[in-house]
Amino acid sequence: MKQIWAPWRMAYVDGVKEKECIFCTKMIGDDHRSSLVLAQTSHTTVMLNKYPYNSGHLLLAPKKHTNQLSSLLPEEYLDLCRALRGTVHILQKVLKPGGINVGMNLGRCAGAGVEDHLHWHAVPRWDGDTNFMAAVGETRVIPQHLMESYDRLSPFFKDFLIKEDVQAH
Repeated sequence: MKQIWAPWRMAYVDGVKEKECIFCTKMIGDDHRSSLVLAQTSHTTVMLNKYPYNSGHLLLAPKKHTNQLSSLLPEEYLDLCRALRGTVHILQKVLKPGGINVGMNLGRCAGAGVEDHLHWHAVPRWDGDTNFMAAVGETRVIPQHLMESYDRLSPFFKDFLIKEDVQAH
């Protein structure tokens, strides 16, 4: 019998929840790799999800601390949308998934784990990535370590600030 390890998930399940906003604190630091930050534009931060649903699971958050889409200024919203479009393009190019789930959970009852700061999830999906482990064992198997995912994706995000309007062709 094979054993499957995903020890970083227990830190989330059992761990003490951070009091400070995870998105706001990530925007301040200089050590992007340990913070899992892949890119920052003028109004948006793109980072790996520390507790992913799948390999390459990214989070995109506005730099403005808000949980309301309507409170974003037009240029902040446009920047977030452009960052999402560029992120999806990079995920398709680098990871070559069969599809990508893109979603935003607004409010706890909608599934928001971080209620105070709105953010999009971009989750690459492959045929067969949902199997008996998730269905029966309520366990996800993440085939790639977070830092490997970071190292694989980060070169493609290095020009993200310059090319905020990444074209998908």
